[in-house]
Amino acid sequence: MIKFSKLVKILYMEKKCECSTEIIDVYAGKMKVCGHPLRLKMLCLIHRQDCCVSELWQCLDQPQPVISQHLAVLKDKKIVESLTEGNKRIYRIIDPFVKSIVEGFDFLKTN
Repeated sequence: MIKFSKLVKILYMEKKCECSTEIIDVYAGKMKVCGHPLRLKMLCLIHRQDCCVSELWQCLDQPQPVISQHLAVLKDKKIVESLTEGNKRIYRIIDPFVKSIVEGFDFLKTN
């Protein structure tokens, strides 16, 4: 059982926090989806240059169905979108939060 004084302190801290629980949950969900190592590699490649599925599976040495399944997850969560160019589907990052995370990797590589 939580003491009353501890409960008051918890409620006070929640009010001081600038991010609501709902916002935290949204961003935590995005980080969870992007946290898969293969998806993170895919996002890094897509960030450098919009890519199609064949470019991704060749670069990452993974079967095409695996890449397509991971892209479907990213697309379902509105992290990437696909554009049709001829007979190719080109993927690009559309989520600003995820884009900023991937851009942070460029900073880490140079420092």
